[in-house]
Amino acid sequence: MKLIRSTKCSLKFATETKQKQIELILTEYSRVVNFFINAFWDQSIEKKNLLKEIVNLPVTWLSARMRKVAAREAIDLISSAKEAAKEREEEPKVPVHKGERMAVSSTIAELTIPKNSKEFDAWLHLQSIGNNIIIDLPIKFHKHFHKWNNLPNSRRMNSYIITKDYVQFCFEIITEPKITHGNYIGIDSGMNTLATASSNHSYGNELRKLIEDVNHSKKGSVNQKRRTRKIKQYIDKTAKDVISQEQPQVVVVEKLKNVSKNTKKKVPKFLRKLLGSWNYKYWLNRIEMQCEENRVSFRTVSPYQTSITCSNCGNIEKSNRNGNIYKCNCCSIILNADYNASINILNRWLKGAYGPHVSKT
Repeated sequence: MKLIRSTKCSLKFATETKQKQIELILTEYSRVVNFFINAFWDQSIEKKNLLKEIVNLPVTWLSARMRKVAAREAIDLISSAKEAAKEREEEPKVPVHKGERMAVSSTIAELTIPKNSKEFDAWLHLQSIGNNIIIDLPIKFHKHFHKWNNLPNSRRMNSYIITKDYVQFCFEIITEPKITHGNYIGIDSGMNTLATASSNHSYGNELRKLIEDVNHSKKGSVNQKRRTRKIKQYIDKTAKDVISQEQPQVVVVEKLKNVSKNTKKKVPKFLRKLLGSWNYKYWLNRIEMQCEENRVSFRTVSPYQTSITCSNCGNIEKSNRNGNIYKCNCCSIILNADYNASINILNRWLKGAYGPHVSKT
């Protein structure tokens, strides 16, 4: 099994001149990507058909290699926008590249390790950009970089994501097959308790307070950014705790999306501020990553009525749930509402079309 992991190395050590050059490249690169988006939006094109006459369409000082990179990214952005709109059952909107990042391969960027340098661990050499621009960006590695780079079955990929603030490196890691022992657990994800498992264990009880701290900070302030990073660190730790303590073979979660959509009439304004779907998306991504790294199978199911269905008798009534308490009007069982939902999540997978009862032959 292959995993792809990434890490970011800061460009704060680059000179002001080099930082301005990167910003200049990103601005022009963005303009060219948007040119290709508009050109390809109504008439799609495959990457293999990016011939010279197409790549040379925009008037730009970028090299042919950079123009081809821009055209490829335009195709990817168009594809992502149309697929996302199809999933939401909406009309697709033309995407816009904002000039914040660009992805380059080894034909443009090469990482070189200096033999005798006490200041930096490496240089990212950029060439074939256009306008006679050649840049060497100083790189300092850190603990997270070494974590992936030093794994015995890890290979650093020859592609880089460059922004004005950092360079992102990607690693391909070969792992052993998924484990075939351990428990099956369902996880109900929430704001008051980040994860409630069908084992009746709860994790991440401080999430709501951390989100409230962010919302009480001045928008865009250093304090808000620091507290936002703290939330992500807390989510990272919680995901690790779930896997290390539950020791599961399979983890099943709800496929949550549009968490805060259409909530204006349903919940108070202060709760809507807390329901930013970004933290749920980040959480699900992190728990999936932990599953991959620990060779645990990760599954998703529909969230439809999991919170109002009795896990004991199957009765479905909205009145069964009252805040954190679930009391079934049919069989009278009383459970923690999140625990009840986690059992339903697990059962939906166990009894579903792709559960373990289905023959894999």
